[in-house]
Amino acid sequence: MSTAAPFTSWDPLPPEEVAARFSQASVPWWIAGGHAIALAVGRRFREHADTDVLLLRRDQHTVQEVLPDWEWWAADPPGTLRPWRVGESLTAGVHDIWCRPGPAEPWRLQFMLDESEGDEWVSRRDARIRLPLAQLGRRTPEGLPHLTPEVQLLYKAKGLRPKDEEDFAAALTVLDADQRWWLAEALELVHGAHHPWLPRLGWESP
Repeated sequence: MSTAAPFTSWDPLPPEEVAARFSQASVPWWIAGGHAIALAVGRRFREHADTDVLLLRRDQHTVQEVLPDWEWWAADPPGTLRPWRVGESLTAGVHDIWCRPGPAEPWRLQFMLDESEGDEWVSRRDARIRLPLAQLGRRTPEGLPHLTPEVQLLYKAKGLRPKDEEDFAAALTVLDADQRWWLAEALELVHGAHHPWLPRLGWESP
């Protein structure tokens, strides 16, 4: 059985509640998406339609352990949801897991699966783009882990939706020189030398 993704049926779990549920998780995880940018900036500057959490693909079954009484649905390309069975390992083509407390409930969380090799994160945009896992995220003063903004912006750079542009503008206020350089180099590698964010990052192609 499969179902088309009901994108409008969302009641996103706040990041603080995610942290409470994952407090005993033994694997790394990070708040992602627009919430990650807001946490990096230090303020909420727009509304968020969902709550995204990044996990390494090798740790995917943590979702089933932390939310054992919930429903889990895998987003099979090109955008069809299907039940995710207990113990099933999602392969590299499936990047998203949607979760809700029950069949009559709205969606509360979306998990995104990223690749890794040893102690390195590997971008699914381009496997040449890597970071030590220790540098993939940061923590708020309250200890809430979130994806570092330059990595999150790399994912947002593909769509360039209005909310992505808003997130980019806000993140520019907190990106240091090293973060700007990393993002610009990654953008050119993935999207070419004419991506519209490159000039705003102060990037000139070598």
